[in-house]
Amino acid sequence: MASPDFSAARWRKASGSGDSGCVEVAYQEGWIGVRDTKNKGAGPVLAFTEHEWLTFLDGAHHGEFTLDQLAD
Repeated sequence: MASPDFSAARWRKASGSGDSGCVEVAYQEGWIGVRDTKNKGAGPVLAFTEHEWLTFLDGAHHGEFTLDQLAD
């Protein structure tokens, strides 16, 4: 699989985000990108397939990634 190009992607962040500690997500040609809002142009973009992203969202919806569970 070729790496996706997010240079023209429309990035979104949660409406509850403040000035710090935020991430943004974008969809581009079947890929979902995640980046740190503070490092828009300079930082890396984590790329996930649609399947990977949907699997993560399902797990988050079902409480599989709470801070308590991650800290164990």
